[in-house]
Amino acid sequence: MAKRYKWGILAPGRMAVKFANGLKAAENAELYAVGSRDEGRAKRFAEEHGFRKYYGTYEDLARDPEVDVIYIASPHSEHYEQTLLCLRNKKAVLCEKAFSLNGREVNEMIEEARRNDVFLMEALWPPFQPFYKKAHEILGSGILGDIINMHSWFSFIPPYDPVDRKFNISLGGGSLLDIGIYPVIDALTFLGIPDEVKAYAAFGQTGSEESINAILKYPSGKLASVYSSFRTNNGIGCDLFCEKGNLTVSRGRDMNQRLILELHGKEKETFVFTPPALGYHWEAEEVMNCLDKQLKESPAVPLSFSAGLIKTLDRIRASAGIVFPGRD
Repeated sequence: MAKRYKWGILAPGRMAVKFANGLKAAENAELYAVGSRDEGRAKRFAEEHGFRKYYGTYEDLARDPEVDVIYIASPHSEHYEQTLLCLRNKKAVLCEKAFSLNGREVNEMIEEARRNDVFLMEALWPPFQPFYKKAHEILGSGILGDIINMHSWFSFIPPYDPVDRKFNISLGGGSLLDIGIYPVIDALTFLGIPDEVKAYAAFGQTGSEESINAILKYPSGKLASVYSSFRTNNGIGCDLFCEKGNLTVSRGRDMNQRLILELHGKEKETFVFTPPALGYHWEAEEVMNCLDKQLKESPAVPLSFSAGLIKTLDRIRASAGIVFPGRD
């Protein structure tokens, strides 16, 4: 009989709601404990989502001997310290993206996981989704030939609130780490680590970046353009321009996944996917499958990918002049 894993959620905000709903659809997952700095908030979240226990501190959650895995759902700026706390208490960790604010912190998180011989994974949504897997299948078949150029984007207009994590620079605010990370994931997934990076940003009233465009250049001459913004409402997508045709990969916010395959001289072919539980249950199932096999990292989202991702994000920030005070 497969082991049931007791999950803890650290920081019960909006992302935690999505992930808790995903856990309910994941086999072998037990909704066990919630930790917050506000005990009342932890209690309400636990009651609403069916968790057995709640704590008024993150330390108490991390020290609970019954907890097997902790999902960290706090703002980017908190991931470093909270991940270290959980790893030092021998808890497997699934930490929301972005893993942390910079490469130095991410490298320390990875080293701490290895030092404590504990599982660690960045919660990257795309690799587990059917539209992404279908894109890999199509590209791997060779029918499109090599990718020559790609353009990936994610933008929407949220309500403006200067203290919200999207605009608050002390919380790692800005579009890049919140949504721009997805176009960068596309570039690294389909083309790899770039040779050169050039980026430009537009800054808002709080000093955080609100729009950014980066060009990634590869030794082969291939190019990727990545764009994110809180000032435009372009949605989410990625155009892959190839030798023998084009592939468009797009989705709505967390659902309505769509691929359009256009081979030169042929009719377009469209693939549509609508995963259950917004697709978050697959991340949880990956963690539990890895733990079943006593793995310390995921083959689907290896720590080397997360290290390359944050390194690329650091290069984009450096080129665009994005600085997180006290952390850079």
